[in-house]
Amino acid sequence: MKGPVRVTDRADYDALIDARSPAEYAIDHIPGAINCPVLDNEERRIVGTLFKQQGAFEARRVGGAMVASNLARHLREQFADKPASWKPLVYCWRGGMRSGSMVTWLRLVGWNAQQLAGGYKSWRRHVIQLIDTLAPQLRTTVLCGATGSAKTRVLHALAAQGEQVLDLEGLACHKGSLLGALPDRPQPSQTAFETGIAAVLERVDLQRPLYVEGESRRIGRLNVPVDLVERMRESPVVEVQAGFPARLDYLLRDYAYLGDRPDWLAGQLALLKELHGKERTAAWQAMAQAGDLRSLFAELAQRHYDPAYAKSQRAQFNQWAQRTPVATDDLSDAGIARVAQAIAASAVGR
Repeated sequence: MKGPVRVTDRADYDALIDARSPAEYAIDHIPGAINCPVLDNEERRIVGTLFKQQGAFEARRVGGAMVASNLARHLREQFADKPASWKPLVYCWRGGMRSGSMVTWLRLVGWNAQQLAGGYKSWRRHVIQLIDTLAPQLRTTVLCGATGSAKTRVLHALAAQGEQVLDLEGLACHKGSLLGALPDRPQPSQTAFETGIAAVLERVDLQRPLYVEGESRRIGRLNVPVDLVERMRESPVVEVQAGFPARLDYLLRDYAYLGDRPDWLAGQLALLKELHGKERTAAWQAMAQAGDLRSLFAELAQRHYDPAYAKSQRAQFNQWAQRTPVATDDLSDAGIARVAQAIAASAVGR
């Protein structure tokens, strides 16, 4: 008799179906899963209220009708073109009634549907264990550089050249600084952020370098997993040493969208009053409102970010003193590609 289906078996199936509500799916889900809820957000609320107020029987009676209606819709729409050989894996919160009811109906149709043992909670345990286990084994190289050194773009260039990278800022939907929030792209939940990290680590070859940008413990409102932070602290460091004119030009390209958000930008700059005083902060806010990003970014880099850079890197990364420098005055696409090539070449034999 076939044993319970585990998270590590999911690649054996043609589809991964998340039977939870859209709200639960939006918070986090197993990568690649499609959302086919047996109860939508409002229906789940109604059933939960009935359970508390009138008991399990009434909740199941009303909920059962809702589940049947939703399953019928999925059969007519989402699953209508699936062949007889289709083999889906279904999960809900803990591998209970919601995924069980869907599996029952899919099997009645004739498909070889299976239920994920433990549901989403088993996936969550898998993510935590995977990060805890793999992080200490990673051959991480930390990529550092002053503000505007195009570190994230260098990571992308390394990936394009076939190197392994972990783009924490990309997964966090945040550039990791005071002005790092991305327009119209909210940060994911903490659990979804960790799911994204685990999805990358699952594919990593532990015998090869993994490049990661030098981050603090927090990116926006998200926490980098402790084991990963500790691994980064002990890792070799490569520093992109770009000239200031190249850095300023890059910042103007990379943050050009802030020119369309003067009020938000001025509001963020207000957070610097305690560090730099009201007068200087007000001058920066005036630059923001006037759209003078060149003057603003030059001031912020030279007066706010650069003075604390070396001190913060020395405090965060234990191999900072032994870092490998990669110098450039060109942060164009071609220049960034050359920086990535130099970084990869420096890793040979390390």
